[in-house]
Amino acid sequence: MIPLQPIAATGIQGIMSDTGTSLLTISELREFAGFSPAEQRYIKRSLDVGLGREDAFKLWARDASESASIRSQYVMYQDLKKLRGQGPDEALLAGIDSFMGVLLRITAFDLAQERLTSFSAYRFLYERLLGADVRPWLPAAFCGAAALPQIRPNRRKLLLQSLSEAAATAPGWSDREPSFYPVYVEAELAA
Repeated sequence: MIPLQPIAATGIQGIMSDTGTSLLTISELREFAGFSPAEQRYIKRSLDVGLGREDAFKLWARDASESASIRSQYVMYQDLKKLRGQGPDEALLAGIDSFMGVLLRITAFDLAQERLTSFSAYRFLYERLLGADVRPWLPAAFCGAAALPQIRPNRRKLLLQSLSEAAATAPGWSDREPSFYPVYVEAELAA
């Protein structure tokens, strides 16, 4: 049995913040587990490319087609650096054209790969690629990219229907950074 010790007031805050972070991480784990295996694989690959975590060619390319896709993704994701921490002013809309233009182009690339099948998977990926500050801009970028002619009509319909009314009309967004970043696991090669 562990002996009970008095907890200072700051200790209680530490426990509560650890609990909050743990609950957030568990929620993010559950959300990720709900994505299809193809979405999970693409999210992890994209995080490796976008965050420079691992050599995506070595881990994710199973054939020449995937190698070409990863090469294109490395090129496209170079512009993520321009977006990190550079969100436009929500009230003044200063800088919206350059920010949204780049975000829309990268989003269209990812949606055209046909591995992300919902707004939730897209949001999950982009919150990690760009941080919590991008949340208010994701529904607009997703809708704009999903409606482009590069996206096949039947796919366009499924993507646009995946955006819930709550996500599209949210009065505010959390500024809490994601705590779970999925990674490659050796057993995935067979998947």
